[in-house]
Amino acid sequence: MRIVMTGSGYVGLVSGACLADFGHDVICVDKDARKIELLQGGGVPIYEPGLADLIARNVKAGRLTFTTDLAGSVSQADVVFIAVGTPARRGDGHADLSYVYAAAQEIASNLSGFTVIVTKSTVPVGTGDEVDRIVRETNPDAQFAVASNPEFLREGAAIQDFKRPDRIVVGIEDERARPVMEEVYRPLYLNQAPIQFTGRRTSELIKYAANAFLAMKITYINEIAELCENVGADVQQVARGIGLDNRIGSKFLHAGPGYGGSCFPKDTLALVKTAEDAGAPIRLIETTVAINESRKRAMARKVVAVCNGSVRGKTIAVLGLTFKPNTDDMRDAPSIAIIQALLDGGAQVRAYDPEGMDAARTMMANVEFCDNPYVAAQGAAAVVIVTEWDALRALDLPRLKGIMSGDGLVDLRNIYRPADAEAAGFVYVSVGRGATPEIEELVQAAE
Repeated sequence: MRIVMTGSGYVGLVSGACLADFGHDVICVDKDARKIELLQGGGVPIYEPGLADLIARNVKAGRLTFTTDLAGSVSQADVVFIAVGTPARRGDGHADLSYVYAAAQEIASNLSGFTVIVTKSTVPVGTGDEVDRIVRETNPDAQFAVASNPEFLREGAAIQDFKRPDRIVVGIEDERARPVMEEVYRPLYLNQAPIQFTGRRTSELIKYAANAFLAMKITYINEIAELCENVGADVQQVARGIGLDNRIGSKFLHAGPGYGGSCFPKDTLALVKTAEDAGAPIRLIETTVAINESRKRAMARKVVAVCNGSVRGKTIAVLGLTFKPNTDDMRDAPSIAIIQALLDGGAQVRAYDPEGMDAARTMMANVEFCDNPYVAAQGAAAVVIVTEWDALRALDLPRLKGIMSGDGLVDLRNIYRPADAEAAGFVYVSVGRGATPEIEELVQAAE
């Protein structure tokens, strides 16, 4: 099939490359000329394991191309995906749909023959209806159908998620779109990947409901972690004990500094606003959003505590900046709030991340970025592990302790055994695994 992917960001680029790998003829379009020039030259603007090789293979095969010319691309397309950004709108938290609507208008002006227009971007309920209206008003003679096809890609495992999905959700109101979308995903359908056809509004809500549930699950185990610290229990054992229940499952039950990234923060907020407007407020998700925001800065208090109640004038090494491993995405990463809190407390922050430092430099002022964890830890009063990169899971703890000025190791992902850290001479602080009376007193004082 001839497919156009409007928007060559994370979702559009991964989806376009995977569809090309299925054998479709895919054109990825973006308004950013520098991004397209980079892609045409063999570069990749984002870090995602396996993506560079996937793109190179399909470009070489002639199935994948890149351009800034949306008009010329759409006129030959069977399917046009809209995969542009929908960031939280400043002021009210609603999803900013201006990019979606602008794309719809430009697509409408250049349609030729029957075309299925698919919203791949995460959009609130009813967006497909508005896209339909825009296309009809812009081009009354157009032959088209508007479908919803939300993405369920995990950063760091996006290619696997696209090619071996839990489910494919397609929302349609026009039955002419069904055989077209079945053909788009035929390679997956033959492998018995479940395809769920629904109404368009139902499809749009499925995406938000799924992300909000997962965000709530993360927030729940973080609340349990705080309780574990106060009563002397171990959240990792608690999580395992409840995760073995098949009705609950073990995924997303890992205590940490809170969720971040490109999806959960904006999608939970957008769902809250949509529910408010519909007169059906979702109190659980409202609380999830509030707890997650407060938790990020609260993690900085653990650092203050291990530094004897003050970080003023002290060097703190922060290891892991991206919101999760295997991505360079810094959007709403917990490290941002944690580092800002440390800076507010008068600390000097040195940081290291395997992939995220270029993005972090544009978001963080007064932070020294280092080439490796040991350079960051040189002379530090405390080391803070924020993201559980594989490169940070096997640090030489005695070496690390030997180059520091202090003895604090704050492990916000629980990747080290307390006994190993303490044997290396650290005062070790983790999440939800209890705390010594001394640390509890320091945390209370910091609060």
